[in-house]
Amino acid sequence: MTRRMFLSTPALAAAQGGAWTDFQIACMTLGWGGYPFERGVQGVAAAGFKYIAIGPNHTDTAGKRIATIPEDAPAAAAKERAQRCRDAGLDPVLMFGSYYPERPKADEIYKRRIEQAHAAGIPNILTFGSPKGTAEDFAPFVKSLQAVADQAKSAGVSIGVKQHGGITGTGEMTFKIVREVGSPAVQLYYDAGNVLWYNNASPVADMAVCGGSVRGFAIKDFRVIGTKRTTCGPGMGVVDHFELLRPVARVPGKIVLACETLFEPFTPRPAGPEGIDALARRAREHLDTVTRALKVVL
Repeated sequence: MTRRMFLSTPALAAAQGGAWTDFQIACMTLGWGGYPFERGVQGVAAAGFKYIAIGPNHTDTAGKRIATIPEDAPAAAAKERAQRCRDAGLDPVLMFGSYYPERPKADEIYKRRIEQAHAAGIPNILTFGSPKGTAEDFAPFVKSLQAVADQAKSAGVSIGVKQHGGITGTGEMTFKIVREVGSPAVQLYYDAGNVLWYNNASPVADMAVCGGSVRGFAIKDFRVIGTKRTTCGPGMGVVDHFELLRPVARVPGKIVLACETLFEPFTPRPAGPEGIDALARRAREHLDTVTRALKVVL
C-alpha cells in the first residue's frame, strides 16, 4: 500500500474526528423505471425520503422507454426535472452521467451534463466505466474527466465515479482513476453490490484500502443462494452496512447514500408501483437504523 493510499484509509477518517458526517439518505427513481418519472418522484416522497437521485431512464405514459434527462437536452430540461422533485418536497442531490467516460467524445457529453446539473442545482453527477473495460481504457477515462474537472469545480458540481466492473471493478481500482484525475471535483463513490457482483470481492476489505476517500454511495446489496446470484435492496443480502459506512462516519461534509436497487432477492417484482414504494421505505428505514447506530457506538 502506498503512502497516498494509506492516507485515504479509515485511520485518517478516524483521526479527523469531530463532527459527524452529514449522510444524505436518498433514493434513486431508478426502481420506478417501468413507470413515468413523475411516479418515481411520488414513490420516493411516499417512502419518506428527504433527498432524491434522478434515475437515467423511465417509461412514459405511452409505454416508451426514454431518457429522463437526455444527453443533448438543454439545461432548462434538467431544471424542470429538478423542480418536479422540489415540488414534491424532495431535494435532488444526484443525476446520472449515463455515458462511459472512456468512450469517444465523453468530454463533450460531460460538459453538457455539468451545465445541466448546474442549472438544476443538482450537486452530483454519477458515472462509471463499462463492465467490458480493459487497461487500455484507463488513459481515455482519466483524460475525459480531467478535461471537464475545472468546469465542474467552477459550477459547484462533483462527478462521482463508482464501481461497475471493468477498470471500475472495485473501490481500490476506481480510486486509482480518481487519484490520477487529481481534482477535488472528481470523487470516489462506492457500490458494494457491484463490487460483489462483478468482482466477487469483499466490500469491507476493499473499503479498508479506499474508504477514507469515498464521498458518496450507490446503495445496493448482494445475495447468493446455491448457484444463484443477484443484487437486491439494502438489508436483504450479505453487505454489512454498519461496517461499510463506519470508515466515513466522521468525515467532514456531506455524503450521499443513494438507494439504487430496492427489490427483494430472487422473488418477483411488485405488480404495481405501490409495492416499490414499500420497498423504498424499507431501504430508508434500514439506512436510518445504520446511521443512527454509528453515532451511538463511534
